[in-house]
Amino acid sequence: MNNTITHNHEPLEMVVEETVAIGNDFIVANTEVVTLKHLRDDCIVPVFAKDNETTISHFQFIDEVYKAVSIFMDGMEISDPTIRVSHAIKGRIPSAIGKPVKELLQHEKTKYYDRCAFTIDVPSITREIGGNKLSLSIGGVRAYNQENLYSSKSLEKFKLFVGFKNWVCTNLCISTDGLMDSVKVSSTEELGYQVGNLLENFQLEEQLIQMERLVDVRLTESQFTLLVGKLRMLPFYDSNRNSRIVIATISDSQASSMVKDYHQDAYFKKVQDGSINLWSLYNIMTAANKSSYIDKNIQRNANCFELVKHLAKSIKTGTDSWYLN
Repeated sequence: MNNTITHNHEPLEMVVEETVAIGNDFIVANTEVVTLKHLRDDCIVPVFAKDNETTISHFQFIDEVYKAVSIFMDGMEISDPTIRVSHAIKGRIPSAIGKPVKELLQHEKTKYYDRCAFTIDVPSITREIGGNKLSLSIGGVRAYNQENLYSSKSLEKFKLFVGFKNWVCTNLCISTDGLMDSVKVSSTEELGYQVGNLLENFQLEEQLIQMERLVDVRLTESQFTLLVGKLRMLPFYDSNRNSRIVIATISDSQASSMVKDYHQDAYFKKVQDGSINLWSLYNIMTAANKSSYIDKNIQRNANCFELVKHLAKSIKTGTDSWYLN
C-alpha cells in the first residue's frame, strides 16, 4: 500500500450508476441494499431544526470517502461502494397532506434513511489466510440517531474503518487500529482528510500477521462450550469480581448463532475431534455479528478481533482467561 497521500490530483468524479455491487451482505440485520444513485436522486437531506442548516448527506459521505480512497490508492482498482441502509424515515410534500396513501404520486413521497453503512474494496490488495481469500476493504457508518437534529448545526459524527473482507463469507475483519469510532467534522473536506489519516496510519501487515497466527491455535470442544457459556453470562456478571475480564459485545442470540455455525458452517465448523482453530472461531463470531444494527456493527466487529487475540494469548502463553477457566 502507498504509505503517503498525494495531493496533486484533480478532484475525482465518481460515475454514479444504478448498480448494486457484489458482496453486499457484509451486514444483514434489518438492512436493505441501495445504490448511490438512489441516495443522490431519491432521498431528501435532514437539516438541523433550529437553523435549517443541512447535514452531510449519506451520498456526500460515501462520495467523499470514495474520492479520498481513489487518491490514496492511486492507480489501483477500487470497487464501487456496496451500501446498506436501515430505519427509513418517510414523509410527504405539503400539497399531499391528507391525501390517501394509495393515491400518493411518487413525487409526493419523501424518504431518507436514519442509518447507512458501506464498504469500498481494493481487489489488488489481497492475502490468503486459512484457505480464504481476503482483500482490503474501506468503509464508513453514519447514524442520524446519534446527532441532535433538534439543535443548531454542529460537528457531525461518522465512523470510518479499514480492514479486510473475507470473500468466502463476506465477513469484515476489522481491528481497533483500523477503526475511527467517532470522527467529528464540519465539512466533507474534513472527512476526506480523516480518511487519509486512517489509511496512512493503518498497519496492514500487522493485522494480517495477527490473523495468520490464529490458524495455528485451537480451542477444544470443552473450551468452546465454556466460551459460549461465559459469553452468555457476561451481561449479568459482576465485573467488580474480576476487573481484568476482556469485555465482549456478542449478544445472547449471536452466541447461539456461533454454536450453530460451530456445528454446521460449510467453511468454519469444528473438525472431527470437536476442536476449532481461532481463525474459524473468529469468522463464526464476525458472521454472528452481521445481525447487529448498523450503528453498533463495526465496533462489535472490532471487539471480536480483540477477544480472539486475547484467547490466542491465553492458550499460547498459559495465562488465565476468564472465558476458558
